[in-house]
Amino acid sequence: MSLDHTTPAVPFVQELAKKPFTSVPPRYVHPDQDPPIISLDSSSPQVPVIDMQRLLSEDFMDSELQKLDQACREWGFFQLINHEVSSSLVEKVKLETEKFFKLPMEEKSKYGQLEGDVEGYGNVLFGSEDPKLHWRDSLYFTISPPHLRKSHLFPNLPPSFRFSLSLSLSLSLNNCTDLFEF
Repeated sequence: MSLDHTTPAVPFVQELAKKPFTSVPPRYVHPDQDPPIISLDSSSPQVPVIDMQRLLSEDFMDSELQKLDQACREWGFFQLINHEVSSSLVEKVKLETEKFFKLPMEEKSKYGQLEGDVEGYGNVLFGSEDPKLHWRDSLYFTISPPHLRKSHLFPNLPPSFRFSLSLSLSLSLNNCTDLFEF
């Protein structure tokens, strides 16, 4: 199922998962990648954890910056702790995100990716005619700086979702300002 304004022939994973199938569709198979880790024992790789308070501390800043650099280069992401964004706000953003993905397809289609753009709801395609897809639907949009927001996306999100994201962004930007001022 593809939306009128999305890249053609890209099915939504949530719609695919509703139908019975016995094998993963070929467009989602990535034979050139490492197989997934099934067991999370102590020898499994762990997502890097970066401590915001250590980044702000003269005593620990250098070592934490090295960890941050390594996490970005080797993983492309990390878990940030001690960031002063309340766990209740983080949970609210998570719940609002889950609510979005549970919306009917007609409602989510209002936020679909425009052809050639990665922002919006869908599955991002890059490159060749038959690129491999990831087994996920995504919702991606720019929220800062405000002048780069797409008019059909962020301003039209459900108000409670938009508010939670805005508040979270505001607190996160304050943390970044603290980090760069140090």
